[in-house]
Amino acid sequence: MSPESKKLFNIIILGVAFMFMFTAFQTCGNVAQTVIRSLNSTHFHGSGYTSMAIIYGVFSASNLITPSVVAVVGPQLSMFASGLFYSTYIAVFIQPFPWAFYSASVLIGVAAAESDRRTVFIALTAISLVGTVLFFLIRKPDSENVLGEEESSDDQDMEVPESAQNNMTKAVDAFKKSLKLCVTKEMLLLSVTTAYTGLELTFFSGVYGTCIGAVNKFGTEEKSLIGLSGIFIGIGEILGGSLFGLLSKNSRLGRNPVVLLGVLVHFVAFYLIFLNMPGDAPIAPVEGTDSSAYIRPSKEVAILCSFLLGLGDSCFNTQLLSILGFLYCEDSAPAFAVFKFVQSICAAVAFFYSNYLLLQWQLLIMVLFGFFGTLSFFTVEWDAAAIVARGSDYRSI
Repeated sequence: MSPESKKLFNIIILGVAFMFMFTAFQTCGNVAQTVIRSLNSTHFHGSGYTSMAIIYGVFSASNLITPSVVAVVGPQLSMFASGLFYSTYIAVFIQPFPWAFYSASVLIGVAAAESDRRTVFIALTAISLVGTVLFFLIRKPDSENVLGEEESSDDQDMEVPESAQNNMTKAVDAFKKSLKLCVTKEMLLLSVTTAYTGLELTFFSGVYGTCIGAVNKFGTEEKSLIGLSGIFIGIGEILGGSLFGLLSKNSRLGRNPVVLLGVLVHFVAFYLIFLNMPGDAPIAPVEGTDSSAYIRPSKEVAILCSFLLGLGDSCFNTQLLSILGFLYCEDSAPAFAVFKFVQSICAAVAFFYSNYLLLQWQLLIMVLFGFFGTLSFFTVEWDAAAIVARGSDYRSI
């Protein structure tokens, strides 16, 4: 197999493996609170919001040390171990116990009857394990012959420890650079936008599905609407990612119009959700809520909002990734580590307060962060060309 074919093969394997893993995990996260809430009347007592808060809290901290771990054990084993942790978390739902449930949440950084729940989560666990095993199909790239044929074997033996030492040095340097990068002007401004993506990630991936499943006025279809909501969130993400991620390469208008569209789409979705969903929906008991908001709860409006949430999220994420790659093209790993750190810690905080805050207050927090995050992004985008021209503060780190 040629080097180009091997690279394409690895990309396909990675794509399929992550598709299996995160299909299972995102589905699990979307229904976690609803499933656990239905189990709290039995021997089990826990919170899906708390579980997801633990996951993203540990994830935020691990982002700063992950480069060091990958440098030591390699990317293939790192991804395989991560896949096992994801699968373990999903498997806990088959027969949940509080200690196992929260322990599995740390390792990662009931809507129907008992037998149905077990069947669903056994299937999700199997899907996640299939994706995990696929990592072993990744083929290592051919090592280049950088040594001349006339060089001694002693020099060749020295290459392995030197390479390992270089990897550790690079990992330590990346960690230090990530810490210094946190206090630069551009990253501080972009952190406000990143914080917003963490808050709305929490909302559409865990809270909104719970709200839909708690509204009794949706009738007997309230629980099945959770899955339909997840599908339309995914459709919005795919449409936005394809449209703004691929076509933006030829855009002369810059990134600001896409971000502006994203925040407007989200504000429309938040307003419709405020009108359509009862305020106590995120924290409703297992029996659900019979309350109404300002209009009679509409299934069509609820699913439309799911699509808008996914579309708006894709607008923000594609442009944030784009501007980070543009500003820090020389060495983007520390910049993306900071991005994931801020996003994850805000997601953890949002999952924590979702246990207590009514829907309208959660929406208000996202509106405030969305507004100021958009202004912060505009500021960095307007100065982006000048920042790269002068080399940015990043090169001096």
